Amino acid sequence: MSGGAYWILVALGLLVVVARRRSVAVALVTCQALVLAGVSAGNAAGVGDSAAAVALGVRAAALAVLFLVIVARTRESNRVPAGSPPLVRAAAAIVLALALTWLVPAIGLTSRDAERAVLALIAFGLVTAATRRATIFQVMGIVLVENGLALAAVTLPGLASPVVEIGVALDLTAIAVVAAVFHERIFAEFGAGDTAALGQLRD
Repeated sequence: MSGGAYWILVALGLLVVVARRRSVAVALVTCQALVLAGVSAGNAAGVGDSAAAVALGVRAAALAVLFLVIVARTRESNRVPAGSPPLVRAAAAIVLALALTWLVPAIGLTSRDAERAVLALIAFGLVTAATRRATIFQVMGIVLVENGLALAAVTLPGLASPVVEIGVALDLTAIAVVAAVFHERIFAEFGAGDTAALGQLRD
């Protein structure tokens, strides 16, 4: 994978951090997943690699359909305010990404650039989930982390990589589906996908 592809993935992740509209965040994480699938297909050297690329492509399509349906079914009457301004979120995401890059040693991927991109996506996902009140954005944060883990699988050297990629794609899709279902349940219960509404719960 070229360094340019890493930058594209990281840039898309940072845009999710500052995105205001749910549909925009969905489009961005879907583009990320498609880029990962395309890179995996471009690097395919056998049947196993091709199967892994197909699995990642199916994951990208499934996530797009799932989240577009969820967004359509849970339309907010008023926009849920973010926990912090976009520039603050972006700064926090960049600082955390740099801190992880500095603190985490080499993890055995094909290049250090790949490892930095993985850590950046994980950092962006954590910041998104931690700083947004809207549950759908918190789900997008989870998907950002998942895309980082998928990138790690794609750039993992060795013969086991296709098996790992397929397993990661299936596991991460299941996690995203569960998170999306929780978002819809919260919306159905409170009429809004706002985590502040959970403060109404009492034992």
